[in-house]
Amino acid sequence: MVEGIEGPAPENNRLPRPFDTDKLTSARVYDYLLGGKDNYDVDQDMAHQMLSSTPELKTLAWFTRSFMHKAVQVAADAGIRQFIDLGSGTPSSPNVHEVAREIEPSARVVYVDYDQIVVTHCDALLARSPGVAALWGDVRRPHDILDELVHLELIDLDEPVAILLVSVLHYVMDHEHPAEILAALRDRIAPGSYLAITHGSSDSSPEILQVLAGTNGTSAQVAFRSTTQTEAFLTGFELLEPGVVPVQQWLRPGLPDTRMVMLGAIGRKP
Repeated sequence: MVEGIEGPAPENNRLPRPFDTDKLTSARVYDYLLGGKDNYDVDQDMAHQMLSSTPELKTLAWFTRSFMHKAVQVAADAGIRQFIDLGSGTPSSPNVHEVAREIEPSARVVYVDYDQIVVTHCDALLARSPGVAALWGDVRRPHDILDELVHLELIDLDEPVAILLVSVLHYVMDHEHPAEILAALRDRIAPGSYLAITHGSSDSSPEILQVLAGTNGTSAQVAFRSTTQTEAFLTGFELLEPGVVPVQQWLRPGLPDTRMVMLGAIGRKP
């Protein structure tokens, strides 16, 4: 058991309240940046504020989404048939199960999110497919999530699994023990499992970091970290090439740099 993450999860104003459309959430801001419709005025206002000074955020959102697709393909090509999308966000096609099933039609996928509105959308849009489920869960309590997945017989932790944490960890503050969360997941999954993460980089331009400071005190508050700090989250995993790099470098040559740097990495548990 990992010390420091099994007690009651801290409650504060950053946490989304069920069906509270007056409070912005990172999932719905991201949905808006991807061109989705499952967001509200408060989410759109924050997105517009960010885009006014950082218009490339929409492009970066698509780069990050494309990295997720790449990670799913890498894991599926390696024989992974179980996927857990932690902090999945509002569904936006192609989703994880659609990408995985292009390679393996029998792939099982569970979408997990803390925002009850997101889970409701997942239930309505995705969970009617056999082998696809949506689950409410707090990423800060990884053992609870994994225990529930096993109890519901959604995931077999004795077999390799791919865990996705795309644009999630920078919403976990230092006092919420992000490294311990990753260690808890690593220790419960079988050898041969994959972990894919993206994380906002502290190497982003100062003006971008200043804009994002406007999210402090909300559920969209961020704690950007260095490449070294991000790589440390994958301790115990074999890093796939090209390692911990901006997500663009995982996709194809020639994609533009962005002032906000989003790091991507894929690891395999030996």
